[in-house]
Formats: sequence, C-alpha cells, structure tokens
Amino acid sequence: MGIATENIAPISIGLFAAGILIWGYFRARPYGKIGLLSWLQSVSVTAPWLLFFALFSAGIYVNFAAVLLSIVVSVLTYIGLGRMLRAAAVDPEQRAILEKLAKAKRLSETDDSPNDSTSESLSDKARQALEELPEDLETDLAIPDPDLQAIQGIFGIDTFFCTETVPYQSGAIFKGNLRADAEVAHRELSKKLHDRLAERYRLFLINNPEGKPVVVVLPSESDPKPLTLSQQLLAVALFVATIATSLETGGIFLGFDIFENFGRWQEAIPLALGIWAVLLVHELGHRMMASRYGVRLSPPFFLPTWQIGSFGAITRFESIPANRSVLFDVSIAGPVAGGLFSLGLLTVGLILSHEGSLFQLPTEFFRGSVLVALLAKILLGDVLQQTLVDVHPLVVLGWLGLVVNAINLMPAGQLDGGRVIQAIYGRKIAARSTVATLIVLAIASFVNPLALYWAIVILVIQRDLERPSFNEITEPNDTRAIVGLVALLAMLLTLIPLTPSLALRLGF
Repeated sequence: MGIATENIAPISIGLFAAGILIWGYFRARPYGKIGLLSWLQSVSVTAPWLLFFALFSAGIYVNFAAVLLSIVVSVLTYIGLGRMLRAAAVDPEQRAILEKLAKAKRLSETDDSPNDSTSESLSDKARQALEELPEDLETDLAIPDPDLQAIQGIFGIDTFFCTETVPYQSGAIFKGNLRADAEVAHRELSKKLHDRLAERYRLFLINNPEGKPVVVVLPSESDPKPLTLSQQLLAVALFVATIATSLETGGIFLGFDIFENFGRWQEAIPLALGIWAVLLVHELGHRMMASRYGVRLSPPFFLPTWQIGSFGAITRFESIPANRSVLFDVSIAGPVAGGLFSLGLLTVGLILSHEGSLFQLPTEFFRGSVLVALLAKILLGDVLQQTLVDVHPLVVLGWLGLVVNAINLMPAGQLDGGRVIQAIYGRKIAARSTVATLIVLAIASFVNPLALYWAIVILVIQRDLERPSFNEITEPNDTRAIVGLVALLAMLLTLIPLTPSLALRLGF
C-alpha cells in the first residue's frame, strides 16, 4: 500500500516542520534554560497552526470556539514564557556586579568634599568595592575611557554642545544643546566619529522623553543582526507552505480541494501565479527603495493562509535607516507598488468581465469593501443588481491583492502601516496607534475571525516598534505625510464593508 497522492504534500510539510522543531531543540539545549525557553516560545506559537494543518489534512474540521481557545492559550503561554525568559536572562552574578559598581560609584561621589572627616575611610571603601569588580567589567558595561574621550571630542558649539554624559547600556547618552539643523549636525558628528573610531560605534540623534535632543552612541555590535540559520530555515518553510496554500486557494476558486484532487494541481497554477505576482510586486517595491538608500532587508517571512493564499510577508530591517524619511520611503514602497498593481488587476478584470466569464460571484462579495464596491458600480453598473455576477479571474486576483496590501498597512507595530505612522508622527503616536489597532481588531474578531488572526500576529510577532533611525529628529516632509494619509485612507476603504444604507444607495 502506498501513500495517496493527495497526502504527499501535507505529510511532507508536516515532517519538514517537525524536523525544524527538533533541530531547534538540539540547537537550543547547549544554551541551557534560556535556550530552552526560547525554543518553547517558538513551539507555543507554531504548535496550534501545525495541529490545525494536520487535522485539516486528515479531513477533521475544528469549530471556531476550539480554534479561538487554542490561540488564546498559545498567546498566554508565549507571554508567560517571555516573562520567564526575561527573568532567566538576568544573571544573578551580573546583578551582583552591578550592585557593587553602584556601591562604588556612590562611595566615590560621597568623597568629593575635602572637608569631609570621613574622606579617607570612604576612599578605602570605594577602592575595595572597585577591586571586587571583574577586570573586564569596563569593556563589558561601558565605553572604555580612551574611546569615551575621543567621542566627547567630536562635540562643539556649532553642532551639539555636550553638557552631560550618562552611561546607557553598552554605550552612553550625551545631553546638551543642539546648535545646528538636526540633519547637518548628525552628518558632521557622524563623520567626526568615523574619522576617530572608524566603524566601532554608531551615533543616534533622538529626542529624550522630555522632547529635548540628545546624542546616543552605541557600539556597532548593537546593529541589527542577520538571520540565524534556524530563522532562514523558518523562512524557507513558510515559503513552501505559502506555495501550498496559494495552490489551495486557486483550487477553491475553481471549485475543488487540491489536497483531495492533487492530480488537478496544474489547473490551480494560473491563479496561484497571480497571487505570487501580487506578493512579488509588494516585495520588489520594498527592496528597490531599500537598495536606493543602501538599507539591507531580511528575506521575507511569508504568512500562508487557506483563505486567500497568503497575508503577505514580514520583513526585518537588517540595517538602520539614516532618518525617518528613509524609514517611510522603504515602508510605504511595498504597499504602494502592490496596491497599485492590484488595483490595476481589479480594474482590468472588471472591464473584461462579461456574461459567461469564468467566475460567478454573489453580489454580497462586492459589499465587503467600500473601494471594490465603488469601482464595481462605476464599471459594471446595473449588473450588480443580479444575484450572481459573472467576472473575469483578474477581479478575484485584484481583490485579493488589495486585501493583502491593506492588511499590511494597518497602523500597528512593525507592519508597514506601523512603520509609516512611526516615520511621520514619531514613536509615541506609533505606540498609541498599535494599541488602538489591537483594540479594534479584538472587537472586530467577534464578526470576522480574520481580525483575531491579525491581532495574534501583531501581539506575538509585530507589536514592538521599529528601532530608531540614526537621525530620529528630522521629520518627513509634507508630501510624504500626504502620501501616508492617502495610503491609510485606501487601507480603510479596502477593509471596511459597505453599510446597508450605502449599499442601497449604490444599487446593490
């Protein structure tokens, strides 16, 4: 007895995913508790989806309540493991070292006055506390003195006048007064820093919580890291899964389940290629703009889904943008390119639609999006009064593409829309918009389970903001702000359905 043809794809994907999890375990085990907790976090996120996939492939369909419960448990488990991971990351030995350092600093600062009768004893205590510190503490916890002096020498009255130096992580914060245009000051300070210390440090010009400009200098080791081998394998696995779900989507629109009729997979290829064309244009938009500015992007992590093939991809910045305008341009380029391409497909498809076209869609299909409904009303007219509307396949592809690009424009975390908001309005507004988006998605999930899916994705993977640009002070110009607002408006028009009154006025 052999394995049925329709079972080959799901079994292969399942074995591949299980192999990645097992390989991840053996990779994490040498790192002890921290490594195993990190591995368990990845398992908590992927396990529900692997389970659903396995049950679905076996012909077992899980009701929505069970899906919701398992996702909630997965999220709570992920958050709980994250807290345990952060607690484990605080090494007790390192904490003791920091306490000794703080003690030595307090004793040294107390010894400033020559009139203090306890000066000598305090100096002995301070010296004793400092002697208890490891010899390599200076290079581990702060910028070495020679480097610090070199950095302090880059400041001047014509760029940034430094008045105070504060240790920060493995670098330092320099407080003072900005004496020139932020872009000019950052360029000159960065050049001086490079001339003195080459590529060993990175200089950031940002606003502190009080809204005052400060300079932050961090070692180059804090730069974004390229993907690890396990992350690259995950990207490949998601790519393979997205190929499968794209073929499944094409089969569904043609009236068959590809996993039950795998011999008909060639029939689904044209629609699957259309879905991939939308994804490719979106990614090319990001990468062409990133190449223009010299920004490195990670390989995409595609998000497969049975409903529409893919929800797009998650792409990380592997280098730091020069300023917020660069962050905006790279972030908006993908949705603009993909959205315009999808709008073109939809428009051409509506024009080519006629009685007898390949697909028949119920009129309710067009009520799911204000933008699609308005365009269909203009190009199809009274045909929309029928129960079923014959449409060209490009209509379906264009609609799917608009949804994918609109979802990625939601103003949350490290989604393209969240990065756009951060670039235009700053990190504080971006953080608030992320919370607001999660609240809206939570409410919408009672009507549409798709909203719950994206709330989980944002909460678990994308909730954090993008790291600051080198020059975080200079804001994008008004043109970029207008483009961003138009893009966000298009996102709303795509995702918001018609109200009954508006549908009646349009003749649906």
